[in-house]
Amino acid sequence: MQFEKHYTREQARELLPQIRQWLKKLVQLRVDLDKSEEGLNTLAGPGRDLGGDLVNRWVRILADIQELLLKFYRREIQIKDLDRGLIDFPAILAGKEVFLCWEQGEEDIQFWHDLQTGYSGRQRL
Repeated sequence: MQFEKHYTREQARELLPQIRQWLKKLVQLRVDLDKSEEGLNTLAGPGRDLGGDLVNRWVRILADIQELLLKFYRREIQIKDLDRGLIDFPAILAGKEVFLCWEQGEEDIQFWHDLQTGYSGRQRL
């Protein structure tokens, strides 16, 4: 087995409200990070020192992103595409290790796929 943690469909369902919140926050943090980096890039240049509020904000955003990504990592839940909100949960179906597959906008976890096939191999549960 590749994963230590395996989710039943019900366990994964129970996490969806929290995952939706985490994804929303990650998307916003990524927007904030882009804005901060644009600000840093305009200030960066030879002989210039960067610091102060702009750098502190950038570091806080990175720390917040890392904290959210760790929530997924510790649970062995995989973010396959942040823009689409594509999430995979390790699971066991018919004795085989697979992913339960969910995409933001879907009401429920309705699909699974083999570990190697990815989204293109999605099959209805």
